[in-house]
Amino acid sequence: MTKLTYFTSYADAQAEFSSAKLWELFAGNRERLNIAHECIDRHAGRSNPAVIIVHADGPDELLSFRDISEASSRFAHYLASEGVKAGDRVAIMLEPSRAFYVAVFGTMKAGAIAVPLFTLFGPDGVKLRVDDCAPKLIVTNAEKAPGLAGINAKVVVADDAFLKGLERFSPHFTPNTAADALALFQYTSGTTRELPEAVKHSHRAIVTLMVAALYGTGLRPGDRFICPSSPAWGHGLWHGTLAPLALGITIGAYAGKFNPERLLAALQQHQFTNISAAATHYRMMRNSGAAPNYRYAIAKLSFTGEPIDSETASFVEDTFGRPACSMYGTTEIGVILVSYPGAGDFVVKPGSLGKPVPGGRVEVQDAEGRPCQPGLAGELKVWRHGQWIATKDLGRIDEDGYFYHGGRADDVIISAGWTMSAVEIEDAILKHPQVREAAAIGVADPLRGQVVKAFVVTDRAGDEAFQREIQDVVRQRLSHHEYPRVVSFVTELPKTPAGKVNRKVLRDREQAIKTSEARN
Repeated sequence: MTKLTYFTSYADAQAEFSSAKLWELFAGNRERLNIAHECIDRHAGRSNPAVIIVHADGPDELLSFRDISEASSRFAHYLASEGVKAGDRVAIMLEPSRAFYVAVFGTMKAGAIAVPLFTLFGPDGVKLRVDDCAPKLIVTNAEKAPGLAGINAKVVVADDAFLKGLERFSPHFTPNTAADALALFQYTSGTTRELPEAVKHSHRAIVTLMVAALYGTGLRPGDRFICPSSPAWGHGLWHGTLAPLALGITIGAYAGKFNPERLLAALQQHQFTNISAAATHYRMMRNSGAAPNYRYAIAKLSFTGEPIDSETASFVEDTFGRPACSMYGTTEIGVILVSYPGAGDFVVKPGSLGKPVPGGRVEVQDAEGRPCQPGLAGELKVWRHGQWIATKDLGRIDEDGYFYHGGRADDVIISAGWTMSAVEIEDAILKHPQVREAAAIGVADPLRGQVVKAFVVTDRAGDEAFQREIQDVVRQRLSHHEYPRVVSFVTELPKTPAGKVNRKVLRDREQAIKTSEARN
């Protein structure tokens, strides 16, 4: 029987896909399955590298499937020696590195639950998550360890000496986990003052993940795939690490402070053929001005996290010769809309989120739960377990069945009765050649209820003339009532740890200013 990885067209995706065929891509079954075995152990004999770590500073590092397999087995035995049992949590606060992959896969191999933590979390952010998931161990590096003092868990510094010490354990470990046993806790990005809920994933989740891998990032055996997003977050871990490794694909990971030119150089050096990144990554590549200095082998591109502005989308296609394909979903519901990268018969429409994954049902619905007609805005919902689940995002469809993002439900700006999208306003502002980044929110106004306030990052002095230019660009691109009546020039925009612009922080700041002014 032909496996799903053989097919590349959109038509075949609709005709050939089935849940049963997903299972043919794995060694495990519906009863017994282990993510570490699927991603690493069964590929130990492969000659291609498992991981290419692109370091912001220093030489790149190549890890083989066999090296990670044997070292993670030793780590699994180490956990047993420490009294870590199946179902116990092990927090892992490391950049992409040999230690990171050994700890993550060794933890899951042992039947414990891996909990990746973002390395830039401060003590409060770590404590909130540690208090929530109660890990037996926190695996980190020497730099981060002092900041974990007082944390209610044993802190393990996974340096070279520690990894060398693991050699006293056997390099062989046979996983024995139920497919439905928990494997990973994934915290969504959020502030340290508001703990996001941990999304709990079983080993079986690797099978469902393959839908996004095949049709959202277009993964196929033989790809050389890179995702510069941190593996502490869903995109970097699930789509950037687990899915491609499960197919035996070489992955690229980025360690250290992100430098767009460093990534561009790595694309050339390692001849990556497939990249999936946040819209912000592509925007930073564009702003660096360095893209023409390198040559690329890229055949497939995808992005997620937030819509990509039209100027950056044009840059991507001009630079790589391929359109940027949207992949839309959330940590909680998974990927539901894709643009089928690599499918020659799928037309990628600029600005669209694509179409539903094979077998998926997605609708734009009005406030009464009725499907919206093409062109009308409503809330994006997905059919799951016999009911419609709200994504909390707004959107619309066109006559051809393509979906478009309208922003988060709380990003809508209503001014003098007009309903406006922060996403569309930001895209228009970014048309100005001297604007590097932009964010738009609604702020209180006694006459109109709300007016649009734009926050703009630029290298140019933010004077009144520049403000009028920005307002005129929006008027010309959208309409006369949607322009930002207030423009604030800032040095940077607040972002979530996953790299998305955090409009909530901007709204909270504005509200705090209004409250302070009212008191005074």
